[in-house]
Amino acid sequence: MPSAPAYKRVFALCDANSFYASCEKVFRPELEGRPIVVLSNNDGCVVAQSKEAKALLEIYMCRPWFELKKEAMKLGTVVFSSNYELYANMSNRFMATLKQFAPRQEVYSIDESFLDMTGIHRNLTQYGQEIKATVRQWTGLPICVGFGPSKTLSKLANHCAKKQSHWNGVCDFTSLEETELNPMLAKLPVSKVWGVGSRLEAKLNKLGVDTVLKLKRANCKRIRDEFGVVLERTIKELNGEVWLELDEIIPETQQVMSSRSFGARVNNLADLEQAISFHATNASERLRKHGLFASGVLVFIQNSTYDQAEYYGGSRMVALPSPTDCTLQINHAAQWLLKKIFKEGVYYQKAGVMLMDLVPQGGQQTDLFGYSSKVTKASNLMVAVDSINKKYARSTIKLGSEGTDKAWAMRRGFKSPNYTGDWNELPTVG
Repeated sequence: MPSAPAYKRVFALCDANSFYASCEKVFRPELEGRPIVVLSNNDGCVVAQSKEAKALLEIYMCRPWFELKKEAMKLGTVVFSSNYELYANMSNRFMATLKQFAPRQEVYSIDESFLDMTGIHRNLTQYGQEIKATVRQWTGLPICVGFGPSKTLSKLANHCAKKQSHWNGVCDFTSLEETELNPMLAKLPVSKVWGVGSRLEAKLNKLGVDTVLKLKRANCKRIRDEFGVVLERTIKELNGEVWLELDEIIPETQQVMSSRSFGARVNNLADLEQAISFHATNASERLRKHGLFASGVLVFIQNSTYDQAEYYGGSRMVALPSPTDCTLQINHAAQWLLKKIFKEGVYYQKAGVMLMDLVPQGGQQTDLFGYSSKVTKASNLMVAVDSINKKYARSTIKLGSEGTDKAWAMRRGFKSPNYTGDWNELPTVG
């Protein structure tokens, strides 16, 4: 019986354009064509911008908002605070839409996904346009699609699709001969290769490797001796060999942290207790989402290194009697730690909770003193709490120690409604 044919490997990288800004425009179509910027926590720095903002303002990432606010407002720039709930929901819709176009998918980041197109007998440029149009229709997000015989080349193809308008958002490297592809790679700086950061770029430039094509043609043995096996594999990927497979299984998390800068400085224990309760709850929810239990809790508080006062950064960790995913038990430990590290007279800027030494749900070790039986009862309670919060809204049920008047809460003065995650903030017509 003849064996199944071995198909040539093909990968696609689908990437949403200016993701945060595009999410904001989905529910505000009148913003189409206008410059948009999205700010970081506490409305401090620019973390995302639309193509119109990039063209008009020439903003480098993480530039403080106060430095360019005056100029941006003159140009009619629309500013938003980061709306993480909206972006997460839109990302889930984006990934779910892509999933139908290939048998295997790797969610690489909030706005990027690899698809395995091996064995799909279609004109890939046309198929890419179909993917692009479907995502636009179903989610409202503009995307670009790059095809290549390896993940590294598909990522480069996606870059070309974004930067060269004649590709109309879709670039297929698999359809190009070497004589067509190599001149394109010769125009791309080596920094455009996936995994080549600024430090590695500087070292490669010293060796005369300043373009993608030169890296592709570099001597593998010399590169391995100088930089290691990872860059050697990158060169092989640039030459069409597959060394990076799709990662369909999300790696097990090693630690979970919830941390945020305060909207206003905090100098009293009561406000810090509320903040730590919030972070303990947030970290515990994420822990349960991954099906993990924590064996240790760490709490930290700190003021700013730029304060005139002496810097203070207090942190302390405690091991739990038995692994748990219960918000009540984790918060109890976190509050105990907070009291140990709190220092009077400090104006704190940031606090956080980290859950450590994580184990799978079925992998926790029982104890001899009944603590693990309490964990089982607490886990049942957490299932009920998570179900209610999922059905209605986040924090429908929460710890009383989180408080109601959160003077320490993150400042988001330009936040848009949570159109996709709160019944009270659904868009209305008329």
